[in-house]
Amino acid sequence: MNTEDYLYMYFEGLMANMNIHFLVFRIELTQEESRPLHIVLGNEACDLDSMVSALALAYYLENTSESKAAFVPVLNIPRSELALRGDSVFMLSELNIPQSSLIFRDEIDLHALHQTGKLTLSLVDHHILPSSDSTLENAVTEVMDHRPLEQHYPPPCNVTAELVGSCATLVAERILQGKPEILDWQTAALLHGTIILDCVNMAPEAGKVTPKDSKYVAQLEAQFPDLPNRSNIFESLQKAKFDISGLTTEQMLRKDLKTISGDGTMLAISAIYMDLEVFLQRSNLTAELDAFCQARGYDALVAMTITFNPHNEPVRHLVVFCPSMDLQNTICGALECSHCPPLNLTPAPTPNPNLRAYFQGNALASRKKVLPILRDALWAYPSAMKTPSGTPGPEGCSQEQMDDELDKAINTLIPEMTRDEEEPVLPPTPMNSLVDECPLDRGLPKLSAEAIFEKCSQITMARSSESPPQKKK
Repeated sequence: MNTEDYLYMYFEGLMANMNIHFLVFRIELTQEESRPLHIVLGNEACDLDSMVSALALAYYLENTSESKAAFVPVLNIPRSELALRGDSVFMLSELNIPQSSLIFRDEIDLHALHQTGKLTLSLVDHHILPSSDSTLENAVTEVMDHRPLEQHYPPPCNVTAELVGSCATLVAERILQGKPEILDWQTAALLHGTIILDCVNMAPEAGKVTPKDSKYVAQLEAQFPDLPNRSNIFESLQKAKFDISGLTTEQMLRKDLKTISGDGTMLAISAIYMDLEVFLQRSNLTAELDAFCQARGYDALVAMTITFNPHNEPVRHLVVFCPSMDLQNTICGALECSHCPPLNLTPAPTPNPNLRAYFQGNALASRKKVLPILRDALWAYPSAMKTPSGTPGPEGCSQEQMDDELDKAINTLIPEMTRDEEEPVLPPTPMNSLVDECPLDRGLPKLSAEAIFEKCSQITMARSSESPPQKKK
C-alpha cells in the first residue's frame, strides 16, 4: 500500500491466552493528531534473531515507555521474502502469530515518516544503516547489537552492544531486568527458541554460546517451566531453517544474503544450506550465478555452504563467482592468505573459470568472521588497480608487477606478519571461543587502501629510477 496515502501501521502487543494480538491501524498522513511512531527495525537479513528481537523489544517498549509514541516492529525485508526464512515461518506458525499481523519494509515508507518529523528508530541485531537509509541516522535513538561496534552513536542514543550468541539474549535481559511481569509464555517462547537456535543448542563446542546466553535461557525456563525442550525446539528450528527443498538457485542465494560495497564495487555474500559438492553439481549453476549478479548489480558473489555433521557441528566451505579475473584474484587472495582468522582453505574443482571453490578447514570461521576479510579486500581492490589520481599504473609496470609490489608493500607495512607465517603476532581466536566474533579476530589495525598504494607507488617509482624504462612496442 502506498505510504503517500497511508502512514503504515503501528503495533500494540496484548498478551492473552498465550497469544500475541497485533492491533494494526491506518493513520492518514493528514491527521496531525496521530501519534509519533517509534520503529524497531531489524537487519536486512531478517533472520529469526532479527525478527524476534524487533517484535519483543517493540512489545517491551510499548508496555514500559512513558513516550506518547507508538512502538512498531518492522521486518526489514519485503513481505514476499518471509517464505525464504523457514525457521521464522515455523516459529510464527507454532506460536499462532499470523503473518498478516506483521509489518514489512515494503509496506512502510520510513523516509516519508522521517520527513514528517514524527519518526524515531531503534536498531536491533545491527547498528549500521545501509547507504540507502543513511538519511535516517539522525532518527536513531537506540541500538541493540551483539557484534562489535563499527559506528558510534553519541548520547542521548542508548547503545547496548555485547558479544553474546544472540541479540535475543540482550532483549531478554532488558525485559527480565526492566519489567519481568509483562513477560508471558508466548514472548518467552519466542526469545527462548531464538537463543537456543543461535547458540546451537547451547553447546560450548559450537563456539557460539556465552555465559549470558546460558543465564537468560535458564531464567526463561525457570519462569516458564513448560517451555519446549531445548533439543526438540533446536532440532525443529534447525530443520526448518535449512530446509531448501524446492528452492531455485536464485531463491537459495536470496534466503540468507548480505552485501558489502567499496568504492563502486558491490559484493554479495550468501549462506547456502547445502553440501558444497552438491551445490557445484547443480545444472546451469554458473549461468544462474551470473544472472543473479547481473540482475542485482553485484560485481561478485561469495557463497558459504553450511551443513552439519552428526554432532551438530557446522561444516563450512566457500564458493567465489566473479567474471572479472582481477577482482576474483583479489577476493580469493584475501581469503587464502587470511590470518585473522585463518580459514585453512583447500581448492575444490569447479566447472568454470569464473567459479572458484574451497574446502574450509576452520569450521568455526563463520560468515561474520569472513565479512571483514572481504570488506578489506574490496576497499584495497580499486587502489591496487589504479594510482591515486585514478589513472593506470606506471608505464612499463605490468599487472603482475603491480601485484608483486602490493604484496611487498603490505609486508613492509606489517613487518611482524608475512604470508609465510602460520600465526600472526596476536593469537587467533581460541578453538573453544564462546562467541561468534572474538575481539582478537580483528588482529592488527587494518591498513587503509591509500596507505598501501602510497607505499606501493614509492617502491615502484624508486625502482623505475634505478633501471631504464621499457620501450613501447
